[in-house]
Amino acid sequence: MPGRSGGKVMVMTVDQVLLADPRGFCAGVEMAIKALAWMVRAFDEPVYCYHEIVHNKIVVERFEAQGVIFVDDIAEVPSGAPVMLSAHGSAPEVVSQAGQVGGFTVDAVCPLVTKVHHEVKTRSKQGYQVVYVGHAGHEEAEGTIAVAPEIMHRVERPEEVADLADLGDQVALLAQTTLSHRDWEGVVKAAKERWPHLWSPGHSDLCFATTNRQAALLALVDRCDAVVVIGSTNSSNTRALVKLAEEAAGPRVVWINRASELPDDLTGVVGVTAGASAPEETVDAVLAALNPAQGVELVRFTEEDEYFPPPRNLRNLLAALRGFGGLGFGGPPAAQHFDDRSLDASVALKTLGV
Repeated sequence: MPGRSGGKVMVMTVDQVLLADPRGFCAGVEMAIKALAWMVRAFDEPVYCYHEIVHNKIVVERFEAQGVIFVDDIAEVPSGAPVMLSAHGSAPEVVSQAGQVGGFTVDAVCPLVTKVHHEVKTRSKQGYQVVYVGHAGHEEAEGTIAVAPEIMHRVERPEEVADLADLGDQVALLAQTTLSHRDWEGVVKAAKERWPHLWSPGHSDLCFATTNRQAALLALVDRCDAVVVIGSTNSSNTRALVKLAEEAAGPRVVWINRASELPDDLTGVVGVTAGASAPEETVDAVLAALNPAQGVELVRFTEEDEYFPPPRNLRNLLAALRGFGGLGFGGPPAAQHFDDRSLDASVALKTLGV
């Protein structure tokens, strides 16, 4: 069946879709979206969120429609209002300010970002200088650098390592969690050449979900005439997927946020993947629009079963609320155990406003 884009009919001639698995929401995004959804249901007044809860326009718009107010400065939050801090992590002073201003404050930072913040604190106490691989202006990078700005030296590319000042003998290397392995590996090589005794974590700072999505894309890209990458332009991990697909130097690469943005001239075999903050409902809409004659083949790299529970103070709040089942999303009554894990963030997002 034809799809639609801005009122014009799209006559697709796609033979087959290769669908990457894993794709879409990661464990950190799942936790953050569900946490904000619970807050929307728990408070009658508007909930304020410092920065976009995740980097996806559709997700942000869905919450804005429910009265969530996204701000880039805690000073914009009225005294006593409920506040959530985004999944990307916040500077220590922002966390402190939010606790002083907010009537109820939830920090939805991804645990993997928290791990990097802890590493920065530890290296700072031990007298290290830290070379941090991260994108300029990205919320995660800014929040991490703010943990100990006096020891942090941000780079993005291998050639920038040589431009750094003399950092002494105690140098550590840390990274923004959503980088691609290729971005990270180039800087690692350059840094090790300059500082032979460079310290880096035993386990990479790079998010397992980010690397899994990249590996799943690589498993199908060579079989495709075109690759559709779903996600917003301010999403670092989505940008890494696009770059990876482009470096394959074969298929046409199409980067969209919504199904309505699909071009109408895709043909042959089309690969589809989605960044870690892209909703599955968008993937479903894209598949419906592509309408492949030979159906959809799932190309699985690995199965993810990681789960991050909501922040403790939010769990305690929800457990204390009377009539908890009335919060929606099929939640259990207050007397039962709070089973957040059984709920998908995609379901929580879809049922907002219902």
